Amino acid sequence: MLDLQIKGMLEQAAAAGAPDFADLPPDVAREVYSQILTATDVAVAAGVSVSDLSIPGPGGELTLRCYRPEGLDELAGAVLYLHGGGFVVGSPRDYDGVVSHLSRWSGCLIVQVYYRLAPEHPYPAAVEDSYAALCWLADAATELGFKPGPIAVAGDSAGANLAAVCALLARDNAGPEIRQQTLIYPAASGPDTVYDSYAKYGEGYTLTNRSMAYFMGHYLKDSAEPVDFRFAPLEADDLSDLPPALIQVAGFDPLRDEGMAYADALKQAGNPVSLTEYPQLVHGYISMSGAVAAAGLAVNEVAAAWRQVFGSVA
Repeated sequence: MLDLQIKGMLEQAAAAGAPDFADLPPDVAREVYSQILTATDVAVAAGVSVSDLSIPGPGGELTLRCYRPEGLDELAGAVLYLHGGGFVVGSPRDYDGVVSHLSRWSGCLIVQVYYRLAPEHPYPAAVEDSYAALCWLADAATELGFKPGPIAVAGDSAGANLAAVCALLARDNAGPEIRQQTLIYPAASGPDTVYDSYAKYGEGYTLTNRSMAYFMGHYLKDSAEPVDFRFAPLEADDLSDLPPALIQVAGFDPLRDEGMAYADALKQAGNPVSLTEYPQLVHGYISMSGAVAAAGLAVNEVAAAWRQVFGSVA
């Protein structure tokens, strides 16, 4: 059954005539997305410092946003977190609330990436920026003050897609070494793949089929690159020898079956996988714990996984 707090939010949005992202130009869609997350996410966690820094990137200067829990002699590890938003909307700042809490509860440094967005920067610009940030972070233990060793990569929705792709690239390029990947309702399939959950949950909830087509159209438009595993990790020729994965999916999400399919494919390839379905939740729940109590359970699971991965006691 759909969570009652979410049901109320959806009814309120419908009564207010909230537009579909597909009906908005990208600049307006970004403002609307930011407003939605501001209204539903938790406030920035106390005891976590947030700061930006810049590194050289494939398309010029690349800005990273760092979340550091205060009061710890040494941070247990580092996580590269890639935000969602269909490769078109969203920014690290929109995720300050949930990511700061994940940092506090896990005892980890978390770094987000202002990766380039479509349609101004189509595929594979976001992939290139994400992997560049991963490589830089893996060598920045001394500079940023976390325990040296393999790092983790994580993300939600489009960001989970990028996280999964980063894990594949790291394997194929012999580095950097990734300790764990956390994929929250990942987009993982090619543009022509259709799942039952698209038909069941593609209208009337937070992510619509029209929005997915809109995001995909902007991301792939005018791209001269082949649409391969860098867009659809589920279509990679080889899924073996990848880091252990925590995959979360939502019951009322068109991407539910896709996330489950990727979890199954990773398992079949011999990788350790933990799959959790939150049957009462919708797409986007990771940024809803300020308004939806049940969403906090999913956030807690992620933080607990990272504590276990890095042996932290935050």
